[in-house]
Amino acid sequence: MTASTKKRAITATDFQNIKVLSEPQFISEDRYSYVTTFVNEDKEYESQVYVHNLIDDSHKQWTSGSHRNHTFCVSPNKEKAFFLSNRSGASQIWLTDMGGGEAKQVTTFPNGAFSPVWSEDGKSILFCSYLEKDDDISALKELNKEEKKAKQKEAQTKPLVVDRLRYKSDARGFHDNSKVQIIQYDLTSGTFHQLTDKEADHHLVDVAPDNKTLIFAANLEEDADSSLVSDLYLLELQSKEIIKLTDSKGSYHGASFSTDSKKIVAYGHGFEYAGATLTKLFIYDVESKERMLLSRDWSIQPGDTMVGDTRLGSSEAGPVWSEDNESIYFVGSDNGTVSLYETDLEGNLKIRYSDNNHLFGFSYNPDTKSFILGISLPTDPCNFYKLSADGTLEQLTDVNKTFISEIALSSPEEITFTSSDGLEIQGWLLRPYGFQEGKKYPFVLEIHGGPHAMYGQTFFHELQLLAAKGYVVLYTNPRGSHGYGQEFVNGVRENYGKGDYHDLMEAVDYCLEQYSFIDENRLGVTGGSYGGFMTNWIVGHTNRFKAAVTQRSISNWLSFYGVSDIGFFFTKWEHGVNLMEDPTELWDISPLKYAENVETPLLILHGEKDYRCPIEQGEQLFITLKHLNKEVEFIRFPNANHELSRSGNPTLRVARLDNICRWFEKYL
Repeated sequence: MTASTKKRAITATDFQNIKVLSEPQFISEDRYSYVTTFVNEDKEYESQVYVHNLIDDSHKQWTSGSHRNHTFCVSPNKEKAFFLSNRSGASQIWLTDMGGGEAKQVTTFPNGAFSPVWSEDGKSILFCSYLEKDDDISALKELNKEEKKAKQKEAQTKPLVVDRLRYKSDARGFHDNSKVQIIQYDLTSGTFHQLTDKEADHHLVDVAPDNKTLIFAANLEEDADSSLVSDLYLLELQSKEIIKLTDSKGSYHGASFSTDSKKIVAYGHGFEYAGATLTKLFIYDVESKERMLLSRDWSIQPGDTMVGDTRLGSSEAGPVWSEDNESIYFVGSDNGTVSLYETDLEGNLKIRYSDNNHLFGFSYNPDTKSFILGISLPTDPCNFYKLSADGTLEQLTDVNKTFISEIALSSPEEITFTSSDGLEIQGWLLRPYGFQEGKKYPFVLEIHGGPHAMYGQTFFHELQLLAAKGYVVLYTNPRGSHGYGQEFVNGVRENYGKGDYHDLMEAVDYCLEQYSFIDENRLGVTGGSYGGFMTNWIVGHTNRFKAAVTQRSISNWLSFYGVSDIGFFFTKWEHGVNLMEDPTELWDISPLKYAENVETPLLILHGEKDYRCPIEQGEQLFITLKHLNKEVEFIRFPNANHELSRSGNPTLRVARLDNICRWFEKYL
């Protein structure tokens, strides 16, 4: 077997040639809206809203300008639509007539607006914004460029006073005193009404079809600063009365009212296995507040846990009610795929759509009982399809047709093997560009982050790039990954560097036994976050790899406890102890302890604004290895957080990929 090389190999910059689709939303039986995100000529992300007419197959662009325009939603009477745009600076709500015309800016809040939802009568928009305690929402105005610069300059001359445990996060950076509050905008009067005001973050989830109540998620407990609880609350819009739905013993989200407003479906769990707990699906009776568990016998993970590097923009993952309130639709992760599921109110589960691919979002039309599905394939980044009530699947877009016609992409070959302690491990192997039988090729093992995430059947630019550079690429789901049931995903907890390490090494052994074209003397390894931890661990425990690249990694669990935005709870969750309880245990599973054993040339990549795995983790490892005269290099990415590889600055993303390829080329 010899692979064709008529098409060119993919390059590090090619993610900039990909159009990323998201947010399919039915407008009518024959029309749906969606968002396209891409890297523009200024090397910045741009998102535009389109409407696809299925009758004449026309695509009308609804937004313009070099901005991020998204979250398009048509009013219940189909006359107006709102969308979010950062064209004024911050992400604000804009209103447009469906008949055409210029969009009108609705919000001008300094911190922008997010999570907008229409009221069922179409007379108001409910949304969230970060507000200070004494903010007068009728007087808030967005800062202009000069005012923003002045505020930033002033902040640089003031010390940051920290008096709480959660004072930073990878998404927001250092926190101020603002909290997420829910606001209602009246379209008739043009006035705003603040619906919540407690010193807590209130996240709007859904508004009841009868316009009487809304659901929000919050932690209103006294110990909220150190607690991970996320409760669901009902807010009576007329009386402003708040009613608690859940028991402050778990984390709940994604709630949705039934069409008759009598029931609520929600995702959540009670931390039974800490962060490795499978998400469950619950039904709440609005009147009695009684709760019923639907997912008691399910082994799938509700929601999308697929790992990738080209998904920009969010999409509906459910739960969504059927028109008769007898069924609920949602996406679920299972065995390296993400599929569309349906359950009745007794928890009887069935698959509505599944294939060897990644269903990244959907929209349901109750009139036709059909779906718009967003699907990614390993050899096609994304497209929309229509799933009819009878199960017929019709492709609606071919948005990256030109790109795919020019690029040679490697189709993954699935592998499965049984680990030494009896677990079935799934993975995929990519053959290199221009593969020729009888030739030996270098090999790269990729390790995903999480650890509670999942590799699978989706487009992954970095993996394809390594294959294009001439490497056999292996990516697997070792214990701790989602998609294989509760026991499997929990298998890594208090087991780091043990069972997971053996799963990965045995996956490499399996490939060496099965594929004679792999050069066992030219093995490389790389991974990010937890995958970075495992890369560090591997090179401290074996010298079989001739090159390694560790990305946004963890090297020292003792310091991670205090420097990461999640360290104070994640360390306990994953290892069973925190720094104060057993520093010896944490040191024993820290890759830094084994630095003297490292013989593999190691490249360390880290973002300077990474608050999830802070850059000091990379610094400690680099200084230690350099002091020990090991072969090591350290690359720091300015203003980059934990999301560098997925949604970071496009120029820095290219530099990151170029350096990974350079390191492997040098040593493999």
